[in-house]
Amino acid sequence: MCGIVGLFLKDKTLEPQLGTLLSDMLIIMTDRGPDSAGIAIYGAAAEGKAKVTMQSAEPAVDFSDLESDLGKAGVAASVIVKSTHAVVEIDASRLGDIRAVLANIRPNVRLMGSGESVEIYKETGLPKDVVARFDLRAMSGSHGIGHTRMATESAVTTLGAHPFSTGADQCLVHNGSLSNHNNLRRELTRDGMTFETQNDSEVAAAYLTAEMAKGKDLGQALTSALDDLDGFFTFVVGTKSGFGVLRDPIACKPAVMAETDQYVAFGSEYRALVNLPGIETARVWEPEPATVYFWDHEKAA
Repeated sequence: MCGIVGLFLKDKTLEPQLGTLLSDMLIIMTDRGPDSAGIAIYGAAAEGKAKVTMQSAEPAVDFSDLESDLGKAGVAASVIVKSTHAVVEIDASRLGDIRAVLANIRPNVRLMGSGESVEIYKETGLPKDVVARFDLRAMSGSHGIGHTRMATESAVTTLGAHPFSTGADQCLVHNGSLSNHNNLRRELTRDGMTFETQNDSEVAAAYLTAEMAKGKDLGQALTSALDDLDGFFTFVVGTKSGFGVLRDPIACKPAVMAETDQYVAFGSEYRALVNLPGIETARVWEPEPATVYFWDHEKAA
């Protein structure tokens, strides 16, 4: 049992409140997952720049002089440290090789996510503590997803926490269990995907990354997942401009959605949505089994 939340803002005037709104939604879901928590926030992208979010078990060691050491390695960067995480802004042209550079100069850091707009923060502990540790309430953005985890098949670790990110500006949160993840992991590995954990949710994220690399948008990739993924699942997925929801054909994992002129929201339970502005007049529904729900800022523009 885990808790999932997501918020896709249509109204730009709400963007400064995204961190607060999403944090409150996440904390309400604490009893569905007290082991660890995480949030992905899609903020404003700086032209020609990319961001890499990383985590360290020894931030005082790994983040000390990181900006300078990156410069010596030929990567101009700015570094913002938040507790056990750091966000490194670099030229977008260096995004493809930053993993190799970091492996050389900071072999113990672990990449949480990268892209033009996404920042991902996740750690073990109660959601309220994760929110406070990274000052998530102060963050702004256009959309975001979050997860509270109750581990059932793997250890309680930072890497095992959600969201999982396997492609630029892509991430996924998952409630459920996939039965064919080992076979899919082998197939995706042969195709060049890399994995940090044995978690089935990371395989789902990598599958969607691989499908979108073929030219599909998020909605099309989620449609393909209905044929290729076996098991019980509710997914909420983010891309640079998109937000998608999918439940398996049996749909035994709880889910509720709400939509107004200002936003689209997702929660594992309705109580995660009750403090959203205008919720009393929102269209509220349970997403149908085997049905893709997909919103995209770029397509709406």
